[in-house]
Amino acid sequence: MPSESPRFSNVRIYDHPLIQHKLTIMRDKRTEHEQFRHLLNQITGLMAYDVCRNLGVRPLEIETPITRMTGVELAATTTIVPILRAGLAMMDGILALFPEAHVGHIGIFRDEKTAKPVTYFAKFPANIAHGPVILVDPMLATGGSAIHAVNLIKDAGCRDIRLVSLVAAPEGIAALHAAHPDLPIHVASVDERLNERFYIVPGLGDAGDRIFGTQ
Repeated sequence: MPSESPRFSNVRIYDHPLIQHKLTIMRDKRTEHEQFRHLLNQITGLMAYDVCRNLGVRPLEIETPITRMTGVELAATTTIVPILRAGLAMMDGILALFPEAHVGHIGIFRDEKTAKPVTYFAKFPANIAHGPVILVDPMLATGGSAIHAVNLIKDAGCRDIRLVSLVAAPEGIAALHAAHPDLPIHVASVDERLNERFYIVPGLGDAGDRIFGTQ
């Protein structure tokens, strides 16, 4: 079970030893992109079980080899929305649990001079408002990209949104909570702070570059 952040009531921290072990390897600058990407998917999958703990269900009548019974099925289709490009690397960890899930995409990059989000792509399933959305991005730094992404998803009519990130800065959590106080935030770690270049300390470096081997 994750623990609640002592500073932020809407933040759940996944401090399980296995997750923290894998996260430490990811933080190590010697870790190559293939292993980095593999560990990111593993951690995302481990977190996803609890992220989805309160998904709605409805009764489903089935017949086992022995008798008829009433089980359950998910009441609505879950949509997974990665923030491009780094969020793409978290997809397999969640789709392993939800192969039937729908997928949307939001393309946002951060202007390095202003640290403000710039959207270059957004496409969602037509029924995104009918079920929960799991928004994924490995890093929650300033919070600008996440705030913008949640705005877009809410504009599409969805109200059940959960953010899954690997590491977060307190500044980003505070900004996101101020903009969307109803949003649950699931992270493996709340790190110390942002530096003058808006990178999380100690962080992971540039997650996108480390995922795709572009640094």
